Amino acid sequence: NKLKDLLELLPEHDLPEDLKSKHCKRCVVVGSGGILHGSALGHLLNQFDIVIRLNDAPVQGYTDHVGNKTTIRMTYPEGAPLSEHEYPTASLFVAVLFKSVDFNWLQAMIKNETL
Repeated sequence: NKLKDLLELLPEHDLPEDLKSKHCKRCVVVGSGGILHGSALGHLLNQFDIVIRLNDAPVQGYTDHVGNKTTIRMTYPEGAPLSEHEYPTASLFVAVLFKSVDFNWLQAMIKNETL
C-alpha cells in the first residue's frame, strides 16, 4: 500500500528522449569496487552509448581508468548525493528502493519533508 500511495504522488515520467531515441544501444555498467583502477580503460568506456554507474564511486581524478561519461547513476537512497549540485544535468539519477526506510526517504523527497 505504501508503494501504491507513493506512486500516486509521483508525476508520470518516461525515459529522456535522447535515451528513447537510440535504436541500437551499447551499454556498460561500471561498479564501484575499484577493479578498473590502473586499467586505463576510460577512453573505451566513454565510447558506449549508455554508461550506467553504480553507487557514488568517484569519477573525477580517475577518468583515465573509469571514463567521465555517466548516463545513468543508480544507488540506494543513502548513497544519494546531498547537494543538488552533485546531480549532473546530463545524467539520470535512479534511486533503487529496497528497504522500508527507502520508501520513507522517497516520500520525504516527494513531499519536501525532513526525514
